Amino acid sequence: MTERRTRRPAPRPPEGTPAPAVLARMARAGLAGAARIARWADAAPGRDSTRAGCGGTLTDDAAERAAADLDLTPHQARADWDTARLAGLVEVHGGAARPGWRLRAWDRDDSAVLRGWVALFDAWSLAHPAPAALAPAAVAEVVEAMPQVLSLLQLSAGPVPVPQLLDLLGQRVTELRDERCEIPFGPQPEPVSVPGTALPPLLDWALDGLAAVGALTLADGHATLTPLGSWAVWVKLEQIIVAAQSPAGNIEHAAEEMLRGCARLRPNAARAEYRAWLAARPIGSAVTELLEAARGDDALLRGLAFEALRVVGAPAEPDVRAAADEPPLRPYVLMWLAEHEGADPEDVHTALTRQESTWLWVDTAAAVADHGESELLVRHLESAVQPSVPSLLREVRAVGHPRTVQVLVALAAAHPDPALAKAVRRAAFQVHTGGA
Repeated sequence: MTERRTRRPAPRPPEGTPAPAVLARMARAGLAGAARIARWADAAPGRDSTRAGCGGTLTDDAAERAAADLDLTPHQARADWDTARLAGLVEVHGGAARPGWRLRAWDRDDSAVLRGWVALFDAWSLAHPAPAALAPAAVAEVVEAMPQVLSLLQLSAGPVPVPQLLDLLGQRVTELRDERCEIPFGPQPEPVSVPGTALPPLLDWALDGLAAVGALTLADGHATLTPLGSWAVWVKLEQIIVAAQSPAGNIEHAAEEMLRGCARLRPNAARAEYRAWLAARPIGSAVTELLEAARGDDALLRGLAFEALRVVGAPAEPDVRAAADEPPLRPYVLMWLAEHEGADPEDVHTALTRQESTWLWVDTAAAVADHGESELLVRHLESAVQPSVPSLLREVRAVGHPRTVQVLVALAAAHPDPALAKAVRRAAFQVHTGGA
C-alpha cells in the first residue's frame, strides 16, 4: 500500500487582512513617487547615458534634471530614486539605468507590485540608513533582531507600547550574542557588552525606518503595523512554518547545510526552501553566507548557491557583482547578472567567453562526478561548447581548473567507447604530469 502525503491546505491570512488587490493599491500609492521617477528614467532623453554614480545613486546632474522635470527638490528625487532601486522598479548596470521588469507590469500585475513592496520592506535598513552616531555592530544586531519585534506586532494585531518592544529587542539581542558565544581573545579588563541604555536610539531608528517604508505607524508612544506590514510579516512567518513542516526543513541550518539538504529536491521544492531560509534571516548576511558556500570546494554547492541567489534577486546584485573577479565564481556571476538584467535563462551562457564556458563545464562535471551517476557524466559531454572531443580536451587542459584530473579520470572510467576513454585518460595523465 502506498502512503500518500497529505498536502497542507493553502494558508489563509489573518482575519481582517485586505484582499490582494486592495494591498496592491496601497503599495502603488506608497511607491507612487518611485514609479514616477522610474518612468522618467525610462522616457527621459539620453536615458541610456550614464546617470548613476557609485553604488547606483543618482548623479548630481541627473538629480537636477529629474527635479526640474518632476517638480521635485534634488533631495526628493534622490530619495524616490533609491526607493525605486530597492523596489526593483529601476535597475542600474554599470553606470546606466533602465526600468526593471516590475515597472513594465506595474499597472496590470498586483503580484509584481506586492513583490516590489516586499523587496523594499526587506531593505528598510538601506532605505533609511542608520545615523553615523550609532555603532555599526549594534546596528547589525538590531537589524537581525527586528523580525522578532515585527512578529510581536503582527501577532498583537494592534498598537503595542514602544517600551514593550524595547524589552523584547533587548532580550533578542542578548539571545543573539549568547548564540554566537562571543568571547574576546586575550585578557579583558571589563566584560564587553553594549549597555541597555544604547538600545532606545537604535529601536527609534528601526521603527522610523519601518515607518518610512510604510510597514508601521507611530503614535502616542505606540507602534502599529499597517495592513501592508502585517500582511508581509504574516507571509514571512508562513514561509518559515511551511519550511519547518517540509521534509527538508532547513531554516535553522547554515547555508552550506541548507544547500546540501536541497540537493535532491526538485527545482520548485528547492526554491521554496530557499525562500523560507531567506525569510528567516537578514538578506545581507544570507547573501554573504551563500557566497561563502559558493567559494568552497564542492562544485554542486556552488551551483545551488547561485540558484538561491536568484531567489534573492536585486538585493544580492552588489555582492554578486563584486565576486566577478574571483575565477571559480566568475562564470556563475556573469550568468546570474545576465539573467538579472533580463536575458532568457536559456541564453545566459552567451555571456561567457569560450574559456569561462570551459571552466564552467569542468566545474559542473566535478559536481556530477562527486554527486551524480556515471551516465550523467557521459551525457555532460554533449553540453560542451567545443565541436569535438579532441578540441574539448585541449581547452580543458589549458583552462587550469583544479579538478581537471579527477574529472577526466572519472569520465574515462564512465565512457563506454574504449578509444575515447583512452584519449581522455591520456589527457588526464598529461595534466597530472604537466605535459603538453
